Amino acid sequence: MSTTESAIASAEAHSAHNYHPLPIVVASADGAWMTDVEGRRFLDMLAGYSALNFGHGNRRLIDAAKAQLERVTLTSRAFYHDRFADFCTQLAELCGMEMVLPMNTGAEAVETAVKTARKWGYRVKGVPDGMAKIVVAANNFHGRTTTIVSFSTDAEARADFGPYTPGFEIVPYGDLTAMDAAMTENTVAVLLEPIQGEAGVLVPPAGYLAGVRELTRQRNVLFIADEIQSGLGRTGKTFACEHEGVVPDMYVLGKALGGGVVPVSAVVSSAEVLGVYHPGEHGSTFGGNPLACAVALEVIAMLRTGEFQQRAAELGDHLHHELGLLTGGGAVETVRGRGLWAGVDIVPSRGTGREISERLMDRGVLVKDTHGSTIRIAPPLVISKEDLDWGLDQLRAVLAE
Repeated sequence: MSTTESAIASAEAHSAHNYHPLPIVVASADGAWMTDVEGRRFLDMLAGYSALNFGHGNRRLIDAAKAQLERVTLTSRAFYHDRFADFCTQLAELCGMEMVLPMNTGAEAVETAVKTARKWGYRVKGVPDGMAKIVVAANNFHGRTTTIVSFSTDAEARADFGPYTPGFEIVPYGDLTAMDAAMTENTVAVLLEPIQGEAGVLVPPAGYLAGVRELTRQRNVLFIADEIQSGLGRTGKTFACEHEGVVPDMYVLGKALGGGVVPVSAVVSSAEVLGVYHPGEHGSTFGGNPLACAVALEVIAMLRTGEFQQRAAELGDHLHHELGLLTGGGAVETVRGRGLWAGVDIVPSRGTGREISERLMDRGVLVKDTHGSTIRIAPPLVISKEDLDWGLDQLRAVLAE
């Protein structure tokens, strides 16, 4: 039995089977490349679902983490610490907002956004107690807690986890008429991904986000943008909402905010919205811890330069041009996405998304499938054009087989 087979067998024997990983066991990584336990190198074209926007082992992030590790890593929110104020101030400035509520994981941040919207609805908008409604989109992916799967339309994520949390209205993604019809006086928020990642990197119709912004403004409803995957440089802008000149009432952030080093998430909004909280009403032991703040501060500093957004925009144009050339040739049906982020629908006769991912792995490229014959491509923003082209060459070769 090889080292890889042994490690996988042990993992399968002693861990819950809630994931179906590709059969590779990573031992080290640097930039856009990972090396497995057999010493084989692989080009990472997934980047931890955008958690690794700045690449593996980014020196600025690792150095920031190391320096903080020597000082203090956790105080809990029972006390202030000397990185907290800077983190909140600088993240609020990056977002053009006023207040930050830090958590750890993306799902926690979404839960926080839901709680915040409901409390704002009761305390500020005047919705009767227990009557708050939140409008969400079909095919969404916001996490896997019991509340979040309650408004999922993905049977795999939802089945066997009831009873489900009420208070959500599901409408088709991209349909402003349906959203308008779903809103009532008790609607407190619309929660959307500006680009739906897990659904296959679905970009909404032009004008949709601006339309949502106008509808929510007219109805005194909060527009919550889940930018956990789409935000922080991935699409060629700091936030995907910027492509339509839209500023939501609340950003939900995660993944890349921790630089792939530590889990960091946050809800960022106005003082009016986040000001509804009082001590004891919400919190997290590790949320906003010193180590998380130190790493996130370096992420914010890197994003301020605009370098990574520009890279994602320029390389993204190249990526989509090259992927576009694959359509119409009998192997690729459609390509969607923005920046360094693409969903590629493979003609089913050429293989499932899983099969294509495995064949790419055999050629040294790592991607991940979703929903049948779709593969997702989202390399670290630090990838070189040469490496990106090499990865695309491997995709062409697999599709030609």
